[in-house]
Amino acid sequence: MFGLPTLRRVAQEIGCDVAAARDRDPAARGVGTAEILSSWAGVQALLAHRVAHALYETGLPLAPRTIAFASRAVTGVEIHPAARIGADFFIDHGSGVVIGETAEIGDRVTLYQGVTLGGTGFARGKRHPTLEDEVTVGSGAKLLGPVTVGRGAKVGANTVVIEDVPANSTVVGNPGHPVRVEGRRPEGPDADWIHLPDPVADAIKALSERLGSLERRIGELDGRGAEGELKELRPKRGPSSAGG
Repeated sequence: MFGLPTLRRVAQEIGCDVAAARDRDPAARGVGTAEILSSWAGVQALLAHRVAHALYETGLPLAPRTIAFASRAVTGVEIHPAARIGADFFIDHGSGVVIGETAEIGDRVTLYQGVTLGGTGFARGKRHPTLEDEVTVGSGAKLLGPVTVGRGAKVGANTVVIEDVPANSTVVGNPGHPVRVEGRRPEGPDADWIHLPDPVADAIKALSERLGSLERRIGELDGRGAEGELKELRPKRGPSSAGG
């Protein structure tokens, strides 16, 4: 039943969610709890989900889905009432986030706008992703199917994840490829989404360098220089897209 213990648990979860917003969003630092609850769409969506999920667990019909529908209309965030979400969860900006019915999210997870935790096909049972503790998912990323994202992993912006992600790794690309940033895993809840490695570009660069080396070698054997010369692209000038 939806009694006092359930209300106490929901209140504690909401308090942790507000603290997570204040900790991970610079704009929320120094802002009062009432203002965060009234102005942060991601926090509002999560508040509504905490209540809808508690009602869903009691077996109450209609009300959980009605709350979820109203929350989506107001915040732009769609969370199925059955989705399981841990403590200290934060949705930054929130617009366009979709979390499916069988999704499972651990503690201290961060999602940015436009993230989809979706299913594939029409199979029943577990069909949505599982995010373990301390996972960060960048803007526009799509995690599809019953994949598992390991503890502490980072998913880059606009990455499409269709396979399991190892713990403490960073995944980029379509489909997602596990990489590491500067030989180590990124620290903290956020990652530098502007300068993440691109494994496809790295492979093309390696092939270009190998081709240039072979052409020079053939030119030396033939007694003439290589016909073509590979030139490095001019480095981009101007302000960084990351600001500054």
